[in-house]
Amino acid sequence: MLIIALIFSTVLAIVWIGLIVLINRDDWMAAAYNKVLENLTEIDKLRLKDAVNNEKLAQYHGPSAALMKILIGGGSEKEISKLERQNVLLQEGNLKSINLLVMPGYVLLRKFENIAKSSLHRTILTRYVELYGKKSVKNRTDLLLAKLLSYPIIGIAVSLALGSLIMGTGSTTTGLIVLSVGTLLVLVLVYGLYDEVGDLANKRREAIMRQFPAVVSKLALLVTSGMIMDKAWKETAYSQGTELYNEMRKTSKELDNLVSPEVAFSGFINRCNTKETAKLASALMQNLSKGNAEIGRLLKEMAREAWLERRHTAKRDSEKANSKLMIPTMLLFITILIMLLIPIAMDFSGFGF
Repeated sequence: MLIIALIFSTVLAIVWIGLIVLINRDDWMAAAYNKVLENLTEIDKLRLKDAVNNEKLAQYHGPSAALMKILIGGGSEKEISKLERQNVLLQEGNLKSINLLVMPGYVLLRKFENIAKSSLHRTILTRYVELYGKKSVKNRTDLLLAKLLSYPIIGIAVSLALGSLIMGTGSTTTGLIVLSVGTLLVLVLVYGLYDEVGDLANKRREAIMRQFPAVVSKLALLVTSGMIMDKAWKETAYSQGTELYNEMRKTSKELDNLVSPEVAFSGFINRCNTKETAKLASALMQNLSKGNAEIGRLLKEMAREAWLERRHTAKRDSEKANSKLMIPTMLLFITILIMLLIPIAMDFSGFGF
């Protein structure tokens, strides 16, 4: 077992070093561009977090505001400034911030073009379109694929080498545990990177579905009160800063930049990826020439259906929560039962039974 582990570890290490040697200018440029995108995404998250915190703080005054500021924490100016400086350095050709462990993955992507045609690539691409839109989605996909390709090579090589080293000292059992657990941990962490994208997309989709009834109700109210559809859409989009409202805001900006309604609403459908938002956007596109009276009636009907669906969803979620609570309840019951039975069993054994 020791010899096999050493051989596999050596082979993987040689492969990884060989890939490092094959890194060229195109790989560094791709990595730098993707790092900039990653930093920009993080900056947007930090700014959104600061905006939410500022809204919370605006509700307090005097000593309570100072206390809440301490509890919530300061702004993210330092982190944002650091990421912005890092992006400037990357654009100037300073590549120190690039993670070298990812680079072999870029080499594999360049050498094996079939990876870009695989089902894995298509799945990740689809999820990123939903999360970020079509802009730069290929680069984000390449970054994740590079991690998924590179991390297992170096991670498993290190795990096998460490386990072999411990086994060589005579601790065979400990070495096998380190070897197997380390390899399993690497694979789980790598899968976690892939699964995180799907998890983010699912959570975002659920949030959009929760926000939809309020959005369509507000649109219906504004349109039926006499406001034109474009203005009602913009008014609703800028009323809040959550997921669905942000997507509406993007669509509004595209329409202001003279993007055709068909293209703008198609992008909205792709980013939201729910049947409710698709129905809303399709209705708006089909009724552009029919006037606000027709759109208002459709929006009212959609709002009624959305609230009904929301109630059904809440009921289903509560039933799921109850079923999930059964497992910890049963575990707690078994634990209490064991705690009660052990002293009884010990008493019986003390009497010689």
